[in-house]
Amino acid sequence: MIMENYSNNDFVRPKKALGQHFLVDLNIARKIVDALSDDHDTVIEVGAGMGVLTQYLIENQLEKLQVVEIDKESVEFLKKKFPKLEGHLTLGDFLKCDLSSFQPDVAVIGNFPYNISSQIFFQILKYRNNVSECVGMIQKEVAERIAAGPGSKTYGILSVLLQAWYDIEYLFTVHENVFNPPPKVKSAVIRLKRNNIKELGCDEKLFVTVVKQAFNQRRKTLRNSLRSMIPAEIIDNEIFNKRPEQLAVQEFVDLVRQF
Repeated sequence: MIMENYSNNDFVRPKKALGQHFLVDLNIARKIVDALSDDHDTVIEVGAGMGVLTQYLIENQLEKLQVVEIDKESVEFLKKKFPKLEGHLTLGDFLKCDLSSFQPDVAVIGNFPYNISSQIFFQILKYRNNVSECVGMIQKEVAERIAAGPGSKTYGILSVLLQAWYDIEYLFTVHENVFNPPPKVKSAVIRLKRNNIKELGCDEKLFVTVVKQAFNQRRKTLRNSLRSMIPAEIIDNEIFNKRPEQLAVQEFVDLVRQF
């Protein structure tokens, strides 16, 4: 159902909009919002822009909703367009938000700006004990990378780190012509749901370091990319003959345990 009070023309790109591509297809906006569970303590919308997702979040999530928007012009627009957002709208940078200040069951949703989408996911990882779900629209290539499994050419750092703590679903592809202005690439919507893992069972800081260093030299075997870190007594182990994209998350955990 599309809200009767709004049309695509109500969500036009402002003059100064930080380069973001604004979704103008209301049916897709509704589909994105519907993908988010409604049983959270707090729902944070990142980068609301002109409010195309916000209008649907207001329908059934208003009491829980916190909208974080970094662009002052967009904030002023949202205040006028949606008076109900009074007390639920913050001018600020999501990447600097302390998500632990909210109730522990936090959901994050948004049409994430392409240029900071990876940073948004690292912010979610930082507060993984608070953020139980995320539904985001991002560049299709990044979505495929996050959802990729071992053996895939797109499997990488974000894949492993996010999949260690979240179950990932690639929901659907979004074409260029539903944005203003149209981007040069396709987008996609993904959903992250916190898994049941409380601790990895290894040094978690070392886990992150190992994953990053391995994939930063992904064409090399682990023996070569991690040589400076591998204890001499285990350097001949067979696992070091592999390349990083061949290892599942649990195999990375087991590898770090050997260290």
